[in-house]
Amino acid sequence: MDIKITRSTHLKEKPDQNHLGFGNYFTDHMLTIDYDEGQGWHDARITPYEPIAMDPAAMVLHYAQETFEGLKAYRNPNGDVMLFRPEMNARRMINSNARLCMPALPEEMFIEAVEAIVKYEQDWIPTAPDTSLYIRPFMYAAQPSVGVHPANSYKFIIILSPVGAYYPEGVNPIKIWVEDEYVRAVKGGTGFTKCGGNYAASVAAQVKAEQKGYTQVLWLDGVHRKYVEEVGTMNIMFYIGDEIITAPIDGSVLPGVTRDSMLRLLKDWGYKVSERELSIDDLMEAGHNGTLKEVFGTGTAAVISPVGELNYKEDIVTINDFKTGPLTQRLYDTLTGIQWGKIEDPYQWTRIIK
Repeated sequence: MDIKITRSTHLKEKPDQNHLGFGNYFTDHMLTIDYDEGQGWHDARITPYEPIAMDPAAMVLHYAQETFEGLKAYRNPNGDVMLFRPEMNARRMINSNARLCMPALPEEMFIEAVEAIVKYEQDWIPTAPDTSLYIRPFMYAAQPSVGVHPANSYKFIIILSPVGAYYPEGVNPIKIWVEDEYVRAVKGGTGFTKCGGNYAASVAAQVKAEQKGYTQVLWLDGVHRKYVEEVGTMNIMFYIGDEIITAPIDGSVLPGVTRDSMLRLLKDWGYKVSERELSIDDLMEAGHNGTLKEVFGTGTAAVISPVGELNYKEDIVTINDFKTGPLTQRLYDTLTGIQWGKIEDPYQWTRIIK
């Protein structure tokens, strides 16, 4: 791509790397590519980070044609800037867009755009322990029209944010509320996509959980309200007996990049891994009879988040004495070691930005 650059004349002061939080600060520039029917993708540009001018009739505001992704950039001990499996984010966005009748941004163009803006803003990549540069590509329907049909014009934008831990607890156990009233997704819907509507629909349960003193929500399937699926914005895995169980990717669960990476590690380490349905009743029984060893959520933002307590209809299970389990810690240390370039990457998951 021919990417035009307009440099900001008012550069921001960098935030304290030890108090970043997550998604609180944004870099000086963003990348934008336009799409118009009949012309395709065009006018790639890096410009100062600024508000988006939008027509009040822009279709995204009325019919929610919007998708997004999330990945990170890291600086390894040699000072190189690295990405982690960006091709998977590119392919997932293509699948999300297909479900919402939005144009596909080709994989090579997605990666080129990510590398271009990260390279341009590399001074913003934090170097304090457990920090990284969060990358948020997103796409939305820009056509002004009040009518339910696919738009004919879109914008693809990437913004960047230096971040620390997603949860204040860090890699320490969190408390989970099992939601049996609201539904996140059903097969045939948009559960497998990263679209804003999925997350908007999840907020009510999240608020309810927080009011009860819980950090996140464990979602049950939308048909039977019986089988465990995702936790908050993450995939989730359960170590029961000699088996590690996670929900299958069959239309209502997001195919997480971190999920896929964890499963590969677990299989290579010799663990029995099952992508199958697990009922909440069987899960709670395992918690009470002692066969539930560890529970952990997986996702780009938090990487891995151990679960120390489950509450289902006021029946409470404590997991591993509310401590981070040895397998959870090993997975976190291994994956982050690969991501930050501190240990060998036998899978060629990392990609150095030249």
